[in-house]
Formats: sequence, structure tokens, C-alpha cells
Amino acid sequence: MAKLLKSMMHFEAARKVMPGGVSSPVRAFGGVGGVPPFISRAKGSRIWDVDGNEYIDYVCSWGPAILGHAHPKVLAALNEAIELGTSFGAPTEGETRLAEMIVAAVPSVEMVRFVNSGTEATMSAIRLARGVTARGKVVKFEGCYHGHSDSLLVKSGSGAATFGVPTSAGVTRSAAAETMVARYNDLESVERLMAAEGNEVAAIIVEPVAGNMGCVPPCSGFLEGLRALCTKHGSLLIFDEVMTGFRVSFGGAQELYGVSPDITTLGKIVGGGLPIGAYGASSALMERVAPSGPVYQAGTLSGNPLATAAGIKTIELLSVPGVYEKIDSVSGQLCSGAGEVLSRNGISHRINRVGSMWSIFFSEADVVDFLTASCADGGRFRRFFRFMLDRGVYLAPSPYESAFVSLAHTEDDVAETIDLVGAWAKEESGRG
Repeated sequence: MAKLLKSMMHFEAARKVMPGGVSSPVRAFGGVGGVPPFISRAKGSRIWDVDGNEYIDYVCSWGPAILGHAHPKVLAALNEAIELGTSFGAPTEGETRLAEMIVAAVPSVEMVRFVNSGTEATMSAIRLARGVTARGKVVKFEGCYHGHSDSLLVKSGSGAATFGVPTSAGVTRSAAAETMVARYNDLESVERLMAAEGNEVAAIIVEPVAGNMGCVPPCSGFLEGLRALCTKHGSLLIFDEVMTGFRVSFGGAQELYGVSPDITTLGKIVGGGLPIGAYGASSALMERVAPSGPVYQAGTLSGNPLATAAGIKTIELLSVPGVYEKIDSVSGQLCSGAGEVLSRNGISHRINRVGSMWSIFFSEADVVDFLTASCADGGRFRRFFRFMLDRGVYLAPSPYESAFVSLAHTEDDVAETIDLVGAWAKEESGRG
């Protein structure tokens, strides 16, 4: 069992100077209980905490560590960039090079604007959509997360497609009222909403593969239907690929599913794990962004030279033939093996996977949206999480987060993980 004495001390100290002791709420382990391990270092597929416990890491910094942690070629690129200075607040060659690589890889993107986070990227993409269409309303989906900007911190009311209400103190009803909420994978709910409000909708924003209700892939025809509805009503389609960009395929979910959005948001991987975000679209749309056009958006440290250096090297390494086939194979072995031992022990479950994104839901029903995700057995997930963490497997501390596999994960990592899933399943089935 992992001992967390030093982590406990660090957590108590952190709680005195940071809300909840963390810089982001899910890190506090509120949904699973216990003390969060304080991580001291990472290498390859492994992380270590301040108590010296070693873990196989399936959080992967919430997705961007697709190469594994501390890849030597990324570190070399960072060290070279650091020697030249850490921040200029001025144009750099690295910005242009990274933008060119993104444009070459992502099918719908002809121009890019860099920002500092996924939240900034989605906020800016929505502003661009409103500026272009001269409309104010936005459609999002229950269970999809697009950062913490005011108009996107909403949930649905009683209907399948309805105006949003705030889910956070400090978000005004007027801000939330601009956002309408539909049900993910339920195209009819969007059709009804657009039939009633379509002429006022600037954009539909969606995670093409949902990653914030656990991993939930789009049903057949769902993304294509959204594309058709936006075209019909003169609204713009925004793919939030902060999680899926360069993760589910080199060109993101839009390449994988063959559906082109009007605007794409990116983050995570394009900075090699350093803080960065981006949004991109056709040249005609992006030329509407200041200073070329009237839609204002700025960021003093956007395109930071360290993040762009790490991003350039990461994308170079991901462009090597066979990379995605390899990571998909390892991910498939993990999910199929875990599913087999759970089934063998009579544990009801569903495993959703798209490429190297995956989630285990302890449910008898397929998980296709937030409602079905929320019906999974939360108590069983907490027991599973604690068992795996105590034995050296680091998973996201919430059933509503995706897990990830990196190129650094080995067959031995997979075998060890499957053995532990089997040990937990045997213990769990004995509970009666």
C-alpha cells in the first residue's frame, strides 16, 4: 500500500495558502477521498511522489504527455530554448514554425492564433464566431467542458435542449442565458433547438470526442449532423480539440471522423506539455481577428518560446510513420485485457476508447452521454480508484475524466495494470 505521509504534510501546508490546497479542483481528490499524492518527478510512463511511491501514469498530465514524460528530445529542445531566454513578448520564428506545422496537420485550419490555455482558446473562438455572424447565442452539450469562461459554465434545465443556468457562483444569469444546452449524441435535441433559435445562434461548440464525462465517442452521424445544421442555419461549428488534437490522430478528431468544423481549438499537446492554447480556422475567418480585423483578442505571453519549442519537437516526433498505430495497439491491449478480467469476475462495466483515450464505467448500460455516464456506479469507481492508486497505478480521480496511454507505455505496464484490475475485480466480486 502506498504511504503518503509527506504528501499529507504538503497538502496541509497547501490548504493554508491555496483554495482547497490545489490549483485546479479535481486535483483535491474530493470525489475519491484521501490525500492527493504530491508528484516530484516523472519519466516515460511513470511518475513518483514525494514519499517515493512509483506509479504507472494514465493521467499523462491530462493528455498532453503523449510521448511520455520528459522525452529526451523534447528536453533537449527546451534546454536549447532556455539558453536563449524564457520570454520576449515579441514575435519569434518558433511561433511561425509551430503555426505552419498545425496548419499542415489539421484539415480545416489555414491560420492560427496562439493563446495560453484551452479556456482562452474556446473563449476566443466563441468571440470570433459572434463577431463573424453578428449573433449572440451559443449551443453546447451537457457534460462537455470548454474551460471556465462565464458563458460556458452552465448546465441544462429540465428539457433535453434548453437555455443554460449558471453552475458557478459569480456567473451571471445574463451570461449563462446566452448559452443553450443540448444532449450529447442526441441530434434530435439539437435539431429542435436550432429550429426554434437557429437564426440567433452564432455557433455550436462540441468536444468531437467527449473527454470530460469520461471518454464518450460520437455516435454515427452525430458530428455530420451538427455540420449540416450549422450550414443550414448560418451558424459556425466549433470543434474543441484541446484534448483530441494530435491525440486521437495526427489531424485530430476532425481527420479521424472526416468532419470539418469552421473553427478549431487546440491546447495541451501542441505545447509539448507546457501551457499553451490555440484556435484556428480558414484564412477568411481568422483575418477577422485583430489586428487584421475587428474581433479583438490579445495575450502578452502567447506563443511563449519554451512552449513553441516543446510543441515543435513533439509534433515532429508524432509525425513519424507508425506512431499512432503503435499507441493504438497498446491502448487496445490495455482496454481489452481489463475488460476481460472484469467480465470474468462478473463486474458490470463499459470501456469506451478512441485511440489512446479511454474510460472504464461501472455500468450495465452503454455510456453515450452525460446522463448515462452519471448513472454509472460511483461507489464502485471510488473503490477501484483507491485500490489501483495504493498499488501503483495513477488514474484520474474522477469517473468523469478520460484516461490516456502514451508512447512510453510498454506491454509490461499493460500486463501489470491488467493484473491489478483482475485482483481488484476478484476482491470486489467477493463483496457480494
